[in-house]
Amino acid sequence: MPTTRIVIVGGGFGGLHAAKALSNEAVDVTLIDRKNHHTFQPLLYQVALALLSPGEIASSLRHILRASRNVQIILGEAVGFDIAARQVTLSDGTALEYEYLIVAAGARHAYFGHDEWERDAPGLKTIEDAVEIRSRLLLAFEAAEREAHFTGGRAPLSFAVIGGGPTGVELAGAIADLSRRALAKDFKSIDTTQARVRLYEGASRILGAYSEDSSRKAARQLEQLGVEVCTDSLVRAVEPGRIQVRDEWIVTDVTIWATGVAPSPLAKALGVATDRSGRVLIEQDLSVPGHRELFVIGDMAALIDANGKPVPGLAAAALQQGQHAARNILSDVQGRSREPFRYVDRGSMATIGHHRAVAEFGRWHLSGIPAWLLWSVVHVFLLIGFRNRLAVMLQWIWAYVTRKGSSPLITEFQRTEKNVLK
Repeated sequence: MPTTRIVIVGGGFGGLHAAKALSNEAVDVTLIDRKNHHTFQPLLYQVALALLSPGEIASSLRHILRASRNVQIILGEAVGFDIAARQVTLSDGTALEYEYLIVAAGARHAYFGHDEWERDAPGLKTIEDAVEIRSRLLLAFEAAEREAHFTGGRAPLSFAVIGGGPTGVELAGAIADLSRRALAKDFKSIDTTQARVRLYEGASRILGAYSEDSSRKAARQLEQLGVEVCTDSLVRAVEPGRIQVRDEWIVTDVTIWATGVAPSPLAKALGVATDRSGRVLIEQDLSVPGHRELFVIGDMAALIDANGKPVPGLAAAALQQGQHAARNILSDVQGRSREPFRYVDRGSMATIGHHRAVAEFGRWHLSGIPAWLLWSVVHVFLLIGFRNRLAVMLQWIWAYVTRKGSSPLITEFQRTEKNVLK
């Protein structure tokens, strides 16, 4: 007896958890992704700052789904869709037919019409991005050390993080930790503790999605680490070695982009209605209007859920949507009614360097060490795979005791040396 064919595009939080929810059910599932691994994106910044290695926050999709007898994984890139024919086209021309399709291709960086800024201000979405940023940061220290050694002096390093959301806050705090603690004794000719770390946010406060109380506490903790928090500071231009804030040009050794996201180009490739940001408009059962067989979830989707609230572009939301889309497909297969999606907000957390963080759970607001401990426990628990959890936990214990992360290796020297070593 033929089984229902389901294709899932994307092995991130949404796609992976949809596949896990369909595991060993009476359906035939094909998961397509350009990468052979799932990346735990909330910890990417720790790879970028040499606190963790890439393998500690990523797991093979095949290994994760090895017990799922009905799930086939295809390494490939989806480039187009024929909704009428119910086909997905891959970059090599292969076409896959489906009866149900879940598109969970995530988001990419948005430079607000200035894509040329990406060369000088990389963002953080993938393992490759994290390794690139790590190399730029470490090469900046090496370049400063070399200059000071040969000339007898060098101005303090200057780092700029653009965007005061959770990613920007985490990056700025971690760079300050890297400069003032982890590398403080590693260089002879420069004083890394004098490095200037600036966090630029165009709005009146950082962590705009959090309460004013948490935002204020986060800013105070960043300042305690030595980060200069610059609010009402919209970055107007990015060039090699400098950025423009208002009408002032500021010299930087490394600039990192941590603001603005745009849905995957596959949202447009679907040929269905989108909002002004390019996200696909979907029904409360997570399907596209007029196409009950087509589900779009995660950062690609725009939805006001059954609670009457917009669903945020968070990993937790994508995870829940992936599970819910799978349940609704199984309801169709088993002759049951679909259920509308309701996002369950289990709180928000952002870490701010060594034993500093903020966390919100409804009316409960935590900061400092209690929030950092909670953040650590939650993120270790959410990591996929016992080996990953154990490795990260041991690395964090080591970092907490020694105030050092993993080995600060420069692994992308040839690609980035021309940008930094001048």
